[in-house]
Amino acid sequence: MNIGEAAKASGVSAKMIRYYESVGLIPPIHRTESGYRAYSASDVHMLRFIRRARDLGFAVAEIHDLLDLWRDRSRKSADVKRVALQHIQDLQRRIQELQQMSDTLQALTACCAGDERPDCPILQGLETADLCAPPPPTRGNANRTDSAQPADGATCCPPKQH
Repeated sequence: MNIGEAAKASGVSAKMIRYYESVGLIPPIHRTESGYRAYSASDVHMLRFIRRARDLGFAVAEIHDLLDLWRDRSRKSADVKRVALQHIQDLQRRIQELQQMSDTLQALTACCAGDERPDCPILQGLETADLCAPPPPTRGNANRTDSAQPADGATCCPPKQH
């Protein structure tokens, strides 16, 4: 089958198939006499494996390792599990980082009146190195709802002094 058919059958775009071949993730594909790539059912199976690994967030280098393990019938499942567990740790770290970003943006948007005034705590927060983030809840600030603090307990960035 040609690259378009392989792309459709595997769910991997033709551009990505060419990229995977260029970086050695898949071996060079057999070419016809006229120079077109000719994909087999096993090539499509490998492309599906790669697509599923990418869907789970594995990097190209990790997929290369997984493909090596997949092809090695004498592999130890412990080696595969080690790669997967390391990836889980990386995902959890990234989730924490994304949650911190979300918390900071939540705090900044809670401080913004969102009206016609030019003062914007969001822009002020982005301007400073110490972005405001919600503090841990305490008895003293859990129910405070004045204009200097949002109802959810987050602190507002102090106005920038010019």
